[in-house]
Amino acid sequence: MLKKLCVLLTLGLLTFSASADDAIQSLDNKQQSIIKIASFTANGDLEKLDKALIQALENGLSINEINEVLVHSYAYVGFPKSIAGIITFLDVVEKRKASGIKDIQGKDATALPEKMDKNEYGAKVRAQLVGLPKDPAPKGYRAFSPVIDTFLKEHLFADIFARDILDFQTRELVTISLLISSDNIQERFVKGHMKISMNMGLSKEQMLDFIKVIGLHVGKDEAKKASDIFEKILKETTK
Repeated sequence: MLKKLCVLLTLGLLTFSASADDAIQSLDNKQQSIIKIASFTANGDLEKLDKALIQALENGLSINEINEVLVHSYAYVGFPKSIAGIITFLDVVEKRKASGIKDIQGKDATALPEKMDKNEYGAKVRAQLVGLPKDPAPKGYRAFSPVIDTFLKEHLFADIFARDILDFQTRELVTISLLISSDNIQERFVKGHMKISMNMGLSKEQMLDFIKVIGLHVGKDEAKKASDIFEKILKETTK
C-alpha cells in the first residue's frame, strides 16, 4: 500500500488537467470548496477567492460555515488576509442577495460556559489533536515563551476550536490549505498539521486528493511541496 501511494506521489500525482476534478473522489464538493477558500485567502488571490466563495455557496456551504473558515484563517496567515477574505465574502453575499439569491445562513456557534477553564480545555484539545493522552509539560519554545503557550491553549485551542460551526477535522483541512498556500512555506508546520489532519480522520486517499486540489487550483509548486512532505510522512509511518 505504501509503495503504491509513493508511486502516485512521485510519478502521476503532479500531472494535472482540467478534467482531473472528476478523479477526486474521496473529498466532497464542500471539502474541495473549503480547500480553495483557505488557499486563496492565504495567497491573497481575491479574484479566485471571489469565484471560490460563489462556488462554495452553490455547493451548499452556509454563510456561517464560510465565515468560520475565514475567521480560522487569521490564526495561521494573520488578520489582514483573513479580513480581506471576509470583506470579499461580504461583497459576494450582498451581490447575491441583491439579485434575489437566498443563501443559507447556517447555525451559530454554541456559547461557551461562563466558567470554562480555557487553559485546561485548550490543553486537552491540543493533546487530542496530536494523539497524546495529555498535554506534555512545556519545553522548547513553550518554556522559553510561556505567554505564547497560554495564548495557544486559551485562544486558539479554546476560543477558536471550541466554536462548533466547524469540527476539528475540517479546521485541520483549512489549516493545511492555508499553510501550503502561504508565502515561504514552513515544512515543519505543514508536516505537523498533515499528521494532525490524519489523526482527526482524514484518510491517505483524502490527503492525496487534497494535494490534487492544490495542484489543480492553487499551483503545481505548492502541490509538489505538499506531495514531498506527505511522502516523508508515509515513509516515517512504516519505520
